[in-house]
Amino acid sequence: MKPKTRSSKKAKNGPNVKEPSSETKESLQDDDAMRLLDVAITAINITKDLVPIDLAKGILGTVANILIIAQSVIKNQSDFQAIVDKCETIREILERATKHATDDDLRGYLGHALSQLNKSVNRINSEVASKKEQGFWQRLLSVTSDRDRIAGWEKDLDRVIPLFSAEVLVGLTIGMNARTLGLKDNVHGNVERYHPPVPPSRPSMFYGREDLVAELTNLVVNDEHIALIGLGGMGKSSLAKAIINEPSAMEKFADRRFFVTYDGLDPSTITFETFTTRFAGALGIELAGADPMRQISAILRSASALVVLDNAETFEEASGSSALGEIPPAIADIANIPGVVLILTSRSRRNAPNVRWITKDIPPLELGAAQAVFFQIYQHANCSDAGEDIRNLLKELEFHPLSINLLANAAQQNDWSPTTLLKRWNNRHSKVLDPGKGKLQSLSDTMQLSLSSPSIQDLGDDGRRLLTIIAFLPQGLNDTLASDLLPSLPQVDIICDVLCRQSLVYRQDSFIKLLAPIRYYVRDSLQALDSTCLREIRHFYYRIVDCCLEEHDHYADIITSDHLNIEHVVAFNLAYVPDVIEETYDICWQFLWCLQRHLPRPTILTPIVFKIIENSSTRGPKACCLQYLGALYTTLTQLTEGMKAFKTAKALYLTVDDHENAAHCIVQCADIYRCQGRFIQSQQVLEAFQHADSWTFLSEASKAYVLYFSDKARMYTLTAFMDELFVKSGEDRDWGLPSKIWYWRAKFYHGGDIVQANAHLEDLLSQCPSTGDLFSRRDVLEGLAQIAFCEGRLSDAMDILHQLVEMFEGQYSDGVLWYTVQKAIVASKQENHDLARELIHKASEPFQFFALCNARAFLHRSYGSALIELAAGEYDKAASQFTATIEGCNMQGNLHAEAFNIRGLGEVAFVQGDFVLAAQRFAETRSLCVEMGVPPYHLYSCLPFHALSSRFEGWGLFLEGRSSFTNVM
Repeated sequence: MKPKTRSSKKAKNGPNVKEPSSETKESLQDDDAMRLLDVAITAINITKDLVPIDLAKGILGTVANILIIAQSVIKNQSDFQAIVDKCETIREILERATKHATDDDLRGYLGHALSQLNKSVNRINSEVASKKEQGFWQRLLSVTSDRDRIAGWEKDLDRVIPLFSAEVLVGLTIGMNARTLGLKDNVHGNVERYHPPVPPSRPSMFYGREDLVAELTNLVVNDEHIALIGLGGMGKSSLAKAIINEPSAMEKFADRRFFVTYDGLDPSTITFETFTTRFAGALGIELAGADPMRQISAILRSASALVVLDNAETFEEASGSSALGEIPPAIADIANIPGVVLILTSRSRRNAPNVRWITKDIPPLELGAAQAVFFQIYQHANCSDAGEDIRNLLKELEFHPLSINLLANAAQQNDWSPTTLLKRWNNRHSKVLDPGKGKLQSLSDTMQLSLSSPSIQDLGDDGRRLLTIIAFLPQGLNDTLASDLLPSLPQVDIICDVLCRQSLVYRQDSFIKLLAPIRYYVRDSLQALDSTCLREIRHFYYRIVDCCLEEHDHYADIITSDHLNIEHVVAFNLAYVPDVIEETYDICWQFLWCLQRHLPRPTILTPIVFKIIENSSTRGPKACCLQYLGALYTTLTQLTEGMKAFKTAKALYLTVDDHENAAHCIVQCADIYRCQGRFIQSQQVLEAFQHADSWTFLSEASKAYVLYFSDKARMYTLTAFMDELFVKSGEDRDWGLPSKIWYWRAKFYHGGDIVQANAHLEDLLSQCPSTGDLFSRRDVLEGLAQIAFCEGRLSDAMDILHQLVEMFEGQYSDGVLWYTVQKAIVASKQENHDLARELIHKASEPFQFFALCNARAFLHRSYGSALIELAAGEYDKAASQFTATIEGCNMQGNLHAEAFNIRGLGEVAFVQGDFVLAAQRFAETRSLCVEMGVPPYHLYSCLPFHALSSRFEGWGLFLEGRSSFTNVM
């Protein structure tokens, strides 16, 4: 029986009654406290002997010890009254909770609750005991210090006792009826039955998320609430199931892992009652009474718990006023319960406020995991033969887990061969992803679930209009330009935010994007493209292209960022919008020029331009587009494609009597030959044109243009006297300055007075513009750098090359790469091989995209690297680099570069004493010289930076037929 505490009525103070001193009051209070301690200790010891569970006996023994020590140590025992009351509550609960229990009951929730209580009382006991060990003199601790410590102990017990009490009240493990406890809080009596549920197992089809599962599980076991956000079908629920089945989660939360699913509910009709009923069902209880959250909280407070709220977008999107007002605070209250950890899965980002969520956007699968999922389902005999095609198909799905699963099941169920599967996908796209009904069996159903959410419905037609536009644009919608692109949608930014919150779209690199399967669904199933939006997008992008200049300005930035979208709009309008075809032709060639200037890359416009139907109104525009297409491919060193475009353009220009542009195309074809080292062919093309009928129709400037490029080819072959080169073109106003520059460079290359050449080039430098067209200035500086290099003024050469790098930085990435490699060659000449290697590395790092697209840049850098290793005496490395470069030369048909590298291999063989191999390499080099039309002794005359050091003399000895080569030639 619980001992009754004494109560006393406060005496009325008459006028003659003396008020007791504060010391007297405190003494009387402490006497009462001491008597209460005696009574409590006695009752606890009696109960300890009666309870059948050893763990409960131990807890009560510890509690009694706390009170015994308190009698002798705590100065202000009256402040200890709250702890005495807590200890009495513990005694009372343990007496009733364990009255009919056995040790078997400790395997369930009762054992967990007793363990938690045991930890708390042991912690308090240790702190109280430490005071006793400090000695008698410590008894006079400050009252404030004791009170603070006691308050902390009280708080600790306040946390544990309700948890333990709730365990008992719902009859956990031992099946007790809550009402038999007779406690005053009858809310617990409203919990009719408790049946602990079994959490869902780890999904069997779960691949490639190991690192993510480990990361998220670590957060969970460290008591962090996590929100898993993503598009339908991304595997959020599977991920949550994997987390709750991780060993560390199972160890911490045991069988208190609850999975609450809100799947299949209509957000427009969900109520707070629906929310709590689902929640309670997952906890294994049936609710009764008017306060369901207190009942749910009672269960959750009983011990640590991990709760998954799956498909949370259902209640996050609830439109009912009661749900909107009550559900978010309820989730926040649950999140604040000590020991409770929440995992939320949702398509929506409107997660409950006032909860410190760690939000994780769920990414698609990696390629390996996507393949594992696909081939686990699709098991066809010919799979191994179609591995690459299947990989490409999975990439096209952007590794969306649900789409992969649906596609694999469709193929397996229909017994499609890999070939048939690819054919079905190419013909039907998203329709293939609807093999069944329900969100797990149909992409269409999972999309309709998202589109039917109240937030999306509230957008009206504008939401779907915007989705179709985002699906139309291959890069998605530029977030920063959205209002400029779509002025007819004044709320476009708000619509984007809503679509993003619902995970229908996602933001990446300043674009609003759709995952590929969703993009296909929108294209296949939603309304047609809005003509107003298409017109606005066309108008905006066309204006940007039209305003773009050679300098990298704001317009160039937009073209660089939105290049795929602009390209797609141009292609779409060429194919389907005849009303603006003339404007589109004009924009097409301008866009190709913009690509060449600011972002050189191949383009999908190539086949479209070639297929333009030719008639009197299209031949000229088509020729213009082909001309700029040829220039783009020449920049990319895709010379075959460039040559084809130029030749086709030339023929079309001639049919419309546009001889000026025809001449330009012919010159470009000839210059492609020159860049390949095919100098004889280059000369022949230009000389033949000078005898064609078109020559008479050309302006003097165009004739000078042809002659200028003709002399650049003749300069390599020495088929004319040096004094004759660049003379005729030098008389032209436009081509005069470039011709004079190359006149003096040609004189220098072929043995002219080097001092005189240097003086004239320095004089011409002052005539070159420092802004705008920088190519004349480039040609002068390059010539001066070559002269300094040949004269041994290496520091001067390095300084001039550095000027060239600075001049092209931010404008021409290929120019920066080109002259950085030449700086490396100069550093190697200075025998600073480490700096040379560093510069070679630096030359490729910032321009990886361009170097990959531009074979000329690759050959230049690779040959420069080989020269550096050769000069450093690293002959094996040099040979490897020469060999790799030769392979590139063969692919490009570049005879000049091939000759340089084969000669390099010959020098390596010569140095290593393999004179037979050296002779073979030098013979190949000489044959290439004959094919190019270049005198072997003048192989490097026009390119001094490409020459090998004079100490490598095998080539010279071979040409003279001397020494080691006498017996092998």
